[in-house]
Amino acid sequence: MAEHRLIQGRYRLLDTIGRGGMGEVWRARDEALGRQVAVKCLKPMGQRQEPGFLRVLRERFRREARVAAALQHRGITVVHDFGEDDGILFIVMELLNGRNLSQLLDDNRRQPLPVVDVIEVAEQIAAALAYTHEQAVVHRDLKPANIVRLTDGTVKICDFGIARLGHDIGFTARLTGTGVAMGSPHYMSPEQIGGGTVDHRSDLYSLGCVLYEIATGAPPFAQGDAWAVLVGHRDTAPDPPRAARPDLPEAYERIILDLLAKEPDDRPPDADELAKRLADAGHRRPHRGPGRGPDVLTIPAQRLPSWTRGITAGVPAVGTRPPRRTAADAAAVLTDAWTDARDPLRGEASPALGPDRPTPSGDHPALLAALTGRLEHAHALARAGRHFEAQEHLGAVLAGRERLLGPDHPDTLGCRHHVAVGLCRLGRLEEGRTTAREVVEARTRVLGAQHPDTLATCWQLACVAGRLGRWPEALAAYQGVAAGRAVALGPNHPDTLAARYETGVALGRLGRSAEALAHYRDLVAARTRAQGPDDPETLRARHGLGVNYGRLARWSEALTEARAVAATRARVLGEDHPDTLASRREIAVALGRLGRWTEALDVYRQVADARERTLGAAHLDALASRGEQAQCLEQLGRADEAAALYGRVTALRRERVGHRR
Repeated sequence: MAEHRLIQGRYRLLDTIGRGGMGEVWRARDEALGRQVAVKCLKPMGQRQEPGFLRVLRERFRREARVAAALQHRGITVVHDFGEDDGILFIVMELLNGRNLSQLLDDNRRQPLPVVDVIEVAEQIAAALAYTHEQAVVHRDLKPANIVRLTDGTVKICDFGIARLGHDIGFTARLTGTGVAMGSPHYMSPEQIGGGTVDHRSDLYSLGCVLYEIATGAPPFAQGDAWAVLVGHRDTAPDPPRAARPDLPEAYERIILDLLAKEPDDRPPDADELAKRLADAGHRRPHRGPGRGPDVLTIPAQRLPSWTRGITAGVPAVGTRPPRRTAADAAAVLTDAWTDARDPLRGEASPALGPDRPTPSGDHPALLAALTGRLEHAHALARAGRHFEAQEHLGAVLAGRERLLGPDHPDTLGCRHHVAVGLCRLGRLEEGRTTAREVVEARTRVLGAQHPDTLATCWQLACVAGRLGRWPEALAAYQGVAAGRAVALGPNHPDTLAARYETGVALGRLGRSAEALAHYRDLVAARTRAQGPDDPETLRARHGLGVNYGRLARWSEALTEARAVAATRARVLGEDHPDTLASRREIAVALGRLGRWTEALDVYRQVADARERTLGAAHLDALASRGEQAQCLEQLGRADEAAALYGRVTALRRERVGHRR
């Protein structure tokens, strides 16, 4: 995979933030929505791999997308999109701003995390698993590397690559025919090791292993030999955590040891019960009495399954210690989530209903689930370009949620946000603007002005206002988003800087070029600090700087900036990249304004040729470039050539209109 590749014409790959056995994870920009995302790509496999093995890996990847996309909970990484591009399977996810538990332990030199952190992780993962198991999904690979703690304290489960959705997949506890275990040895339940029936209680055992590790600094069975690790899970009682961590409250030690019971029936029955026990433990005063672990188990020795041979244990918590990162590397996991731990659930998740909201009862949960399914269908229709049908489904979902949850419930407001987006896609801009404004007002009232959902709708309002030419309104909205993101994410976060860029665009559109120039100077400096001088977003800000030099008639400075940006874009993005050609056009504009028409003509012709070659002769950008070339010919007194070129452009425009009809 190459940096800056465009996936499905929408997701611009920027840099890799993770690699694994199945693929790579990239930080990317969603060009359609102007947001940072994570794109997980399945690596192209060589021909030497067994075809059956490749089929299983591809199925696992597809299943991860299907399973994760069906889950809507603040404790689970959000999946935005899924597809295949030029033979590469990809999943688009929220870009997490945080560290996984394995990284946190490495950062802490493998010392245990503070007790309060252990408790918070336990409570949040228990809540996420309770939801997941209610959806009949078993993760089956829960481990520190798959649990991320965001900078705001929110804990999220990632990577559902080997999850089982009910019984519809048909996979057992191992990959059929491959001899590769499904799971990670340090965190596998005894039933996984034995190839037996795996259900939600296997996840509880894995959670016990995770909690044991973050509480003591090592997994319950940390032998270097994979065989010994597997035997330990199956036959050996773990040492009580308080033997290594005396300050761990006894109640929490008891919970961890119960999660690590060899028999599933001896563990808590479900994650709901686990959450209750954690809550009860939090209400009791901890004391440092002696830990009382179970007697050593004397389970008769049995041969481990043949498929366990050849498994290596690896480093506990997976992977080697990552290099020390700077603030600019903060998005090294998978999401840009801003949600505060106290906020209602984001997006389409359903937070606990307050006393002032309608309370679903009876068959209402089933109805809400059906509405969520219909909402996902609407999203799929929109991705396929079937916007009218998608809007019909969104209207039905909105009506149902208003009836069951009330008009101000976060899920209802989330659906109204999608309705506003859909109206704009249908070209009904004024209706979309009105709806977006109403949602901004409601979300501000319910969630707060700086909540990420409120800011998301503010961004949508700014976009549609700009399309309608209402630039004062667009400017105010973009400034509000930039200010809110600066507070929630920091002034140099990519999403904050994206809002600042759009603020500069709005200032320029309003003719406030002097302000725009100063704004872009600050933005270029911030982008350079955060992402480096060659990052495409830094170059985009420099392009805006050059444009505003021109608007102020400072054409020599505009020419110098355009040439510098064009040269860097050609090196970083390629000679024919649209951004490179945009900068080269600015060179031609500046040359013309300086009266250097012969030089300008050469550049206009080169840009037009490149656009025609890459986009087609009838593309609007190619036609615009030919028109500018004709204008330049007129300035040079070459009227006949200009007329011929105008005639060609007119014929291509007519041909384009005819094809559209």
